[in-house]
Amino acid sequence: MTTLLLNIQELLQVRETSIAKVSGAEMAILPTLKNAYLVLENDIISDFGLMENLPKINADLTIDATGKIVLPTWCDSHTHIVYAGNREGEFVDRINGLSYEEIANRGGGILNSAQKLNETLEEEIYEQSKVRLEEVMHLGTGAVEIKSGYGLTVEGELKMLRVIKKLAQNYPITIKSTFLGAHAYPTLFKDNKRGYIDCMINEMLPQIAKEKLAHYVDVFCETGYFTVAETEEIMVAGIQHGLEPKIHVNQFNSIGGIQAGIKHKALSVDHLEVMTDDDIEALKNSHTMPVALPSCSYFLSIPYTPARKMIAAGLPLALATDFNPGSTPSGNMNFVVATACIKMKMTPQEAINAATINGAYAMGVSETHGSITKGKKANLILTKAITSYYQLPYAFGSNLIEAVFLDGKII
Repeated sequence: MTTLLLNIQELLQVRETSIAKVSGAEMAILPTLKNAYLVLENDIISDFGLMENLPKINADLTIDATGKIVLPTWCDSHTHIVYAGNREGEFVDRINGLSYEEIANRGGGILNSAQKLNETLEEEIYEQSKVRLEEVMHLGTGAVEIKSGYGLTVEGELKMLRVIKKLAQNYPITIKSTFLGAHAYPTLFKDNKRGYIDCMINEMLPQIAKEKLAHYVDVFCETGYFTVAETEEIMVAGIQHGLEPKIHVNQFNSIGGIQAGIKHKALSVDHLEVMTDDDIEALKNSHTMPVALPSCSYFLSIPYTPARKMIAAGLPLALATDFNPGSTPSGNMNFVVATACIKMKMTPQEAINAATINGAYAMGVSETHGSITKGKKANLILTKAITSYYQLPYAFGSNLIEAVFLDGKII
């Protein structure tokens, strides 16, 4: 099927040749075409250009995009979409003055979600999770990474990863799966941390590798959770089972997790609300993508990733939602882009680059997603009629999306 979009006010993130990521000052450059056309052949971008150069095309579907913007779908490289129930009670606890750490110490937080997940049947978890997945698709996300980490038992972690696999099989959105058994220590192993690490390495990882249930291995490297040494041991075990590391670091403290991630060639280090000069220096010239989660900072009222300082140092930066029941119950990448502009002082160009091309890098899909490039996936956002793409973060509370294309089809 051939689809032709005509009279596009502005076509964003146009890259003649595919690039992996943008860094530093390059992040402020968002290549666009004004008064453009775009051609989709089935699920692939086949051609684009200025309207004045439009060739004769026999299209099966023609869409007049006068006054509208077209851009690649968002690439959300950090989510926990698969979970059971919610944690709205803890939301009220925080309003009443309890901190995230205090709630966790009372048996809330991740352990609360783990209890609910282990009490819920796999089919019910799938039914709850697919509602959230469908929501983010309609909000413009075309590729998403989903983590386990609310099982914290062999059965619970495998159950989550099988749900993620089923979602990937049943929906047109691209899904990458991450094993995050090292999200917290379960109550059963509260006084036997070595025993839980052994369980992950000797029981969970072999079965995950056997069933091909994950692409990545993740660890919550943070004071009160997993130490740097434990994080390294789990990363190495994951690598030995064919999983690439992506790790949670520097949410509340800088303890050396970034350096450990770089040492083991982690694809991304995520959160980064607390960054030292040494952390920034370590990331320079590395393979590892820093990922900021601004809606988590918004929801928890904690510091935002210091984007301006990091970009000034020449680093790349990606944006993701952290969609989860405890600290970010939203998968709205439009809000993430807006919040990055409003609270982190990123320009719209930087934020869009961070949520598309750099987000694609942070989940290993740069070759197929993240830009308007011939041969890439026909995953697109068509906005409503707007004055410019600046309106996307400016009108932060409005849904400015008219249509989302996944695999070349309007969903």
